[in-house]
Amino acid sequence: MSDRSSELTLAQLEVGARAYVRGIRTNGLLRRRLVDLGFVPGSPVEVVMPSPGGDPVVYRIKDTQIALRRSDADLVQVAAEPAIAEGEERAISCGVAFTACNGCTQQKDVPGLNRSALTVALAGNPNTGKSTVFNALTGLRQHVGNWPGKTVTRAEGWWSHGGQRFRIVDLPGTYSLLSTSTDEEIARDYILFGAPDCSVVVADATALERNLNLAFQVLEITNRVVVCVNLIDEAKRWGVDIDIHALSEELGVPTVATAARRGQGLDELKQTIHAVATGALEPSPRRVPYDDELQRAVDDLVPLIEAVIPDLPNARWIAMRLIDGGDDRLREEMANGVLAELAGRIGSGSLRDGMRPDRADVKR
Repeated sequence: MSDRSSELTLAQLEVGARAYVRGIRTNGLLRRRLVDLGFVPGSPVEVVMPSPGGDPVVYRIKDTQIALRRSDADLVQVAAEPAIAEGEERAISCGVAFTACNGCTQQKDVPGLNRSALTVALAGNPNTGKSTVFNALTGLRQHVGNWPGKTVTRAEGWWSHGGQRFRIVDLPGTYSLLSTSTDEEIARDYILFGAPDCSVVVADATALERNLNLAFQVLEITNRVVVCVNLIDEAKRWGVDIDIHALSEELGVPTVATAARRGQGLDELKQTIHAVATGALEPSPRRVPYDDELQRAVDDLVPLIEAVIPDLPNARWIAMRLIDGGDDRLREEMANGVLAELAGRIGSGSLRDGMRPDRADVKR
């Protein structure tokens, strides 16, 4: 890459131009704000249009349109190709096998760090601040690419807590795990077949009832769930008071209140994820009870499913989806053997290895 391209900034791009973030030329709160907005190395960014006065300018990043002042945009280094410089690779590595350091000019070993990362799935409805939670947890320690064979963006990040490494996969925003869209199919398959050590469901505190639909669907699949009630500051501004302890009791899983943009509740969220993922805390989710007739139908169907797909991790959930008839894609995948193929990868590690980003992502 030429010296000229390495010095290119976001503010220099013309309307319609596309590039990839290389780095941010500032520190402190402004750097954190830009990272929270999604300007992390490897992320594709497009110039949409200037405001009528020419400043700020609207940019598209991670399927979100963001207005940014030109003075701030001039701090974001970009490049024509999705590659990052050596110094920026160190920035992404910090916190994975190394401690984060100011400017990331050198890497330092972390004494006692468990380098075998536990996997965390991050799910949630669109517009819940899920990406902000992801960026706040991982900082610059991220890969960005696409899911294999899909045009849907895949982001992974890392952090360390309590001597344990964590790898987090930011699933596409979805309202449901019924696979009526590619996003829903990806989220469903990863939670069901990816065997994450912990699944975090991000819910909007200002629309909690609507968001809990996804949480209950995830609870049907796995016990290892943490509910992150984000935008708690917005809820308070609207006069909404949420009893987090009572909500946790009702759901049967740990629940944490956060305002990710402000950094509020993130330490507690990390501690809770650590406890669930390591097995120190074993949630007992309250699942929706079935009536007797439905329960008998599920009990009859589960052995038939397990006979066809012996390694299926949650035949009960699959049985429910087949009975309610709302997931045609699931029926197709059972018929053509896709579910059996995915289920067979559990325990071998091949699923996680096989779902890495494509070659267009940021390289570690």
